[in-house]
Amino acid sequence: MRELQPTLFRYIWAHSKRDQLAICAVVFASLPFYFASLDLPRRIVNDAITGKAFGEGRRTASFLDLTIHFPEWLGGGSRTLFGGFQLERMDLLIGLSGLFLALVLINGAFKFWINLSKGVLGERMLRRLRFQLFSLMLRFTPEAQREVKASETATIIRDEVEPIGSFIGDAIISPVFLGTQAATALTFILMQNAWLGLVAASIVAVQFIVIPRLRRTILRLSRERQLRSRELAGHVGEVLEGLDAVTVNDAGRWERAEFGGRLHGLYSLRLRIYQRKFAIKYLNNLLAQVTPFLFYAIGGMFALHGQLDIGQLVAVLAAYRDLPPPLKELIDWDQQRLDVEVKYETVAAHFAPHRLRRPEAEDADEADAPIPAADTLQWEDVSLKSPHDGEVVEVADATIALPARVGLVVEDGAIAHVLARALIGLDAPLSGSIRLGGHEISGLAQSVRSRLIAYAGRSPNLFPGSIRDNVVYGLHRVPTGTAIADEAKRAEALRTGNPVETIEQNWIDYARLGLSDADGLDRRILTLLGGLGMRRDLYRFGLSAPCLGEPDPTIGARLIAARRHLQALLDRAKRGGLVVPFAADRYNDEATVAENLLFGVLREPGLMNRLAAEPAFLAALDRAGLRDALVETGVAIARNLVEIFRDLPQGHTLFRRFSLITPEALPDYVRQLARIDKDGGLEPEDRPAFLALTLRYVETRQRFGLLDAGLEVRIVKARGLVQSALGGVDGTGIEPYDPERINPRISILENLLFGRINTRRMHAEADMREHVLAAVRRFDLEEWIERRGLDFDVGNRGQLLTEDQRARIELARAAVTLPAILVVEDAGALDRTLVGFLAAPDWSAGRTSLVLFTASAALAADLDVRITVGPGGAASSPEAPAAPARTDSGRDLELSPRRRPRGRRS
Repeated sequence: MRELQPTLFRYIWAHSKRDQLAICAVVFASLPFYFASLDLPRRIVNDAITGKAFGEGRRTASFLDLTIHFPEWLGGGSRTLFGGFQLERMDLLIGLSGLFLALVLINGAFKFWINLSKGVLGERMLRRLRFQLFSLMLRFTPEAQREVKASETATIIRDEVEPIGSFIGDAIISPVFLGTQAATALTFILMQNAWLGLVAASIVAVQFIVIPRLRRTILRLSRERQLRSRELAGHVGEVLEGLDAVTVNDAGRWERAEFGGRLHGLYSLRLRIYQRKFAIKYLNNLLAQVTPFLFYAIGGMFALHGQLDIGQLVAVLAAYRDLPPPLKELIDWDQQRLDVEVKYETVAAHFAPHRLRRPEAEDADEADAPIPAADTLQWEDVSLKSPHDGEVVEVADATIALPARVGLVVEDGAIAHVLARALIGLDAPLSGSIRLGGHEISGLAQSVRSRLIAYAGRSPNLFPGSIRDNVVYGLHRVPTGTAIADEAKRAEALRTGNPVETIEQNWIDYARLGLSDADGLDRRILTLLGGLGMRRDLYRFGLSAPCLGEPDPTIGARLIAARRHLQALLDRAKRGGLVVPFAADRYNDEATVAENLLFGVLREPGLMNRLAAEPAFLAALDRAGLRDALVETGVAIARNLVEIFRDLPQGHTLFRRFSLITPEALPDYVRQLARIDKDGGLEPEDRPAFLALTLRYVETRQRFGLLDAGLEVRIVKARGLVQSALGGVDGTGIEPYDPERINPRISILENLLFGRINTRRMHAEADMREHVLAAVRRFDLEEWIERRGLDFDVGNRGQLLTEDQRARIELARAAVTLPAILVVEDAGALDRTLVGFLAAPDWSAGRTSLVLFTASAALAADLDVRITVGPGGAASSPEAPAAPARTDSGRDLELSPRRRPRGRRS
């Protein structure tokens, strides 16, 4: 993706000149119709109303005659292009009026098409610009990534370019359209009377000369406002990222004071902008109103002296009525242009070429370049910049024959991070060279380098999505198959510079991985994650996943068999009390009131959230006589929750774990309860809110003791009515609990148990998981459940996982690509077992060399090559004596490779 053009209009012309010229051609085509609409009022007044066309006893006059009348200052006279039709006076009035209406419709159609085309063009260019900025963001150098703030870049792409895109459609077309309309109206006025035309032209000249000069101050203030607004967004992002520190240090008051000061600065700027903006608007309106006064005075005088007839005066006034709006819009356009040009310049500065890596097009050209043989890894005369004090650290030379398992023991984690980034080509060393197979790593195309080297850093970067999505992220390189089948959508993508590829295509080259399909890839991922210690985690995630549809028809049968085996096992062991089953004639204490009423799961997921207001459901409750009782229970629940959570802060964990009321909704319930206490009754609009509380209530979780045996029995008896009401005409609205079927909308664990674990029994969950695991293994369901665990959503930045789990997923993401070299930074999540698995050739068929950066010599003890980097900490051997490396500060940094038993030199 090319860099942005330095100026806005160069960018506009480069990407939209064809569309701009096409729309401008339509603008010019509309001018004759617009001019004719200005001239028609004169003919209606003079020819039809006053009867000028019927002088000298004529009974008819010409209609639709095309005659050009020249003003006196152009020599006078006229020229007839078409004689027209002869009509009587009334017919002529109706004909001219109808023609005027037709011209109004034609001009309106022209304006509609032009404005619509401008809007479409603006949206296309906004789409192009956002995509281009996103592509440039992907090319940020490491220095730029550290320099710019993520929140600022996101704000630019999302918000700041919005007015730029809106303006692009108006950039050329609006001044052409408005300018030609104003020029046409002014020319018409001049043709009627030269003096009136000069008056109008003088006022226009004042507006276009004086007002833009007054707006220069607004331009400067707008530029300052944009920069301060961006700084405000960056500050909000900083505080949000460091919110824990603000809370721990009780710095909220100080932060509020600083933020208030920033807001005051923005307020002052905006106030100054408003003062100047409305002063200019006042002046502009004053000039616009002076002109009609002059027209009435001067034009009336000319009419009294016979130098201007009434029809011409009416036509001039009508033409001037159309003159101020385009002039005002042109002045507004000029102000918008100045403002948008400033925005574009600041955006272009944010994505300046010095912040970008080489164009990705160069990498794309080399995507099919041959992959060099990765037989040696060598660094020579390498100097790095210390992240501590910025001093230069010189690293001793080393040459390592590959494949090998290499451990670099670096006591200083920051130095290790810098060296690792240099080794993978993210950061170039200050001097020296790092070569792979004789090729400079930093000189390799990114497409080649990513196939040769994979990296798992000390700070895992996970994206929203499933575990599988994150593991295969590094395999999404080149899509295969049809890009966009919809030709209109494809053409639109090409017009806006967007990719024709879609994420629905297959982006994974299974053949390169030695696999045939996605099923084989899943098995490789399970092998990797299992070897990295996540097999139990995947199994646990899978148990909590819904069954949904499964392509293997035997899965359902095996699940039913495992369910029966598990029930028999618990009966024999007299441990049936560990599970509260889904029984048609019993209330399930571990389920919500809504689940007990439904005795199943709604197939429409969104309906559960609005069930308390669903008419069919409420009617079923009324027929069962339960609605009032459940609403009263909801009031009691609300009183308990308000009493417990009223004084807790909004972010307290108890809200998330136990409360049925969100912190935001708590004040509403407080007000509703106060109203009940005051009025002694419930308002109709409050009833759904309290009913919703009851529907979400679980006795064993909240433990308020509000569901007695009698109410539970009534709920169980109402199941038939509720299922009939919500089942739909085909009876498929609810997925019922059936001991002989699998419910695809509940979790795998609930399907296996056909119930819920009894939380009132001590250690019930741990005991049940052991029994469940035995049944799962007996019926060969463990791998299937683990594969369902790959669908677990990791959350934003992997926040739903532990730190160790995030590190292991990133290791799997790097390893699954089968690189020539796997570079791993130890962030404390590794042990000798994991290192042993990564170092073993089994998972990669011997294709991958391991380079491990660690501060622990024990982790590197079993590797082929061990290199110690650190002051006074070199590991030396007779074959490879310690090689000192120096820093500018004079301290020693030693690097010493140890030979392999076969004599391989490193």
